[in-house]
Amino acid sequence: MTREDPNGRRSRGPDLSGRVALVTGAARGVGREVALGLAGAGADLVLLDRCKPLDTTPYALASADDLERVRAEIEGLGRRCLALTADVTDLAGMTAAVEAALEGLGRLDIVVANAGIFTWGRLWELTEEQWDETIDVNLKGTWVTLKATVPHLIAQGSGTVICVSSTAGLRGCPNISHYVASKHGVVGLARSLAMEVGEYGITVNAVCPSRMKTPMVTYPAYYEEFAGPGGTERDLDLVSRGEQVLPVDAVPVSAVKEAVVWLASDAARHITGVALPVDAGELLV
Repeated sequence: MTREDPNGRRSRGPDLSGRVALVTGAARGVGREVALGLAGAGADLVLLDRCKPLDTTPYALASADDLERVRAEIEGLGRRCLALTADVTDLAGMTAAVEAALEGLGRLDIVVANAGIFTWGRLWELTEEQWDETIDVNLKGTWVTLKATVPHLIAQGSGTVICVSSTAGLRGCPNISHYVASKHGVVGLARSLAMEVGEYGITVNAVCPSRMKTPMVTYPAYYEEFAGPGGTERDLDLVSRGEQVLPVDAVPVSAVKEAVVWLASDAARHITGVALPVDAGELLV
């Protein structure tokens, strides 16, 4: 499909003009890339992020400045954009944020439940706090996002929901059992919701990426945990190549963006209940 960008240039690709998309965890990483991809396809955006730290994550989370930068980038594309601070584990806060988004932009068509965290440890060595925080953000946070948004899609009689899971949501993985459990739960939520809202013309799918180079994994402690003592980013690339069919390093975040934009488009209007791997063939190894 051909569309015209704000500078009058003609381009081909999914056309989301006139639609409003909401993305959680939007201040950086996958959320930022997805939000920019949706805006590039013509959508207006609602960006949500907690913009404050959590106790268990060994990496810094996004800041209010990060969120503001994404808002500015999207407005630079000629799209309307609201950037709101909200915690996906807080139902009242998320409900209020969604109401503010509807008041500000008038409608909601696309929901991307992306917010998530990552830590590691063998099951019997995980702390209760690690378990609770991972399940709370990754799984409860997805449910809260859907509970706060789906009634508006039902009232509208259309829409699409995309949940960001992981290849860890489709198989077992050592040393991250809490993360695996949370991401399996996200796939289950997406498939179950697809069955509940199909009659309203709403599609629900999950995307399941393998390892990507985001702030969640690009720091020395992660390299050493998954590539061995003294491990570097390059060592992690070699590990990724050994885990995949295609001869590539970690899957680029842009690949997830492209999958989400496609699932949000009319080209995928007959696809629902799917858990789509974006993994360079990792699940085949």
